[in-house]
Amino acid sequence: MIGIETLDEFIIRKQDELPYTKGELSRLLRDIGLAAKVVNREVNKAGLVDILGTTGAINVQGEEVKKLDVYANTRFIAALKLGGQCSGIASEETKDIIVFDDEISKNAKYIVAIDPLDGSSNIDVNVSVGTIFSIYRQVSSMGPPTLQDFLQKGSEQVAAGYIVYGSSTMLVYTTGHGVNGFTLDPSIGEFCLSHPDMQTPKSGKIYSINQGYFVSFPEPVKQYIRYCKQEDKATNRPYSLRYIGSMVADIHRNLISGGIFIYPPTKEAPRGKLRLLYECNPISFIVEQAGGRASDGYKRILDIEPKELHQRTPIFIGSEEMVLKAEEFISDYPSA
Repeated sequence: MIGIETLDEFIIRKQDELPYTKGELSRLLRDIGLAAKVVNREVNKAGLVDILGTTGAINVQGEEVKKLDVYANTRFIAALKLGGQCSGIASEETKDIIVFDDEISKNAKYIVAIDPLDGSSNIDVNVSVGTIFSIYRQVSSMGPPTLQDFLQKGSEQVAAGYIVYGSSTMLVYTTGHGVNGFTLDPSIGEFCLSHPDMQTPKSGKIYSINQGYFVSFPEPVKQYIRYCKQEDKATNRPYSLRYIGSMVADIHRNLISGGIFIYPPTKEAPRGKLRLLYECNPISFIVEQAGGRASDGYKRILDIEPKELHQRTPIFIGSEEMVLKAEEFISDYPSA
């Protein structure tokens, strides 16, 4: 396949750009790619096997656990443990951190925060879902990782990415040297470079928000939505509302086409709903590396100091000019 570069080949070629232990991080990224292929296989045949629906359990987030949530979580944990380059995981599906203290992982230098199946409520109706991951260097010098290893600011990430399981399956990631996208070629079972050096437009015509909660939004957010819906040819308004309900899918579309994704605070969730460590931080790292912007409305997402493993935050993310405009509307609104 002349001219086609696989994910493994790309990672090896680019490993001189990686910080710290180049070989270990390269192998860790490849382990994630392998697990993504396995999860993709199950997502694509979900309607043919007993993997749809809920387990009957409620996770730490207070949400119903889907069977595919459990499957994806298990597969990523197994792949990262077997690979030996990861010393511990923080997952949306588990209350506490998972520590690998076996022989194969005793010298591992990295930890991973992961949302194994973002948007899983959509899986039963065949809508795009995804995986989000974030990689940090373990900062504690001796022994297995502790909670403090995971409570690092997003600016300390050494790599982050997402996989979107849609009409085609794509893996998009960054190590702080731009963003590259890889599409899974099912004929050879490999992720192949399809979107090199991804750059998001400075502005766009799409705003993504769950407008059904409009009455619960802070007034400045309501004002920004009204702004998006107003007609003004000079600024290409009105914008189009596009909301899938899977952060990965909404972000992926806006990253390519331009737009803003908003999950603001509401009366019911005054601290926001999306999780900082394994949703907002990795996605913000990617979007910033592609030339976009991400904030909680007042400050950069990647500068937020985490206090809890499952900490939540509002987020305004996407094309730089659109996020800056949204921040103008809320800049005078007192921070919670």
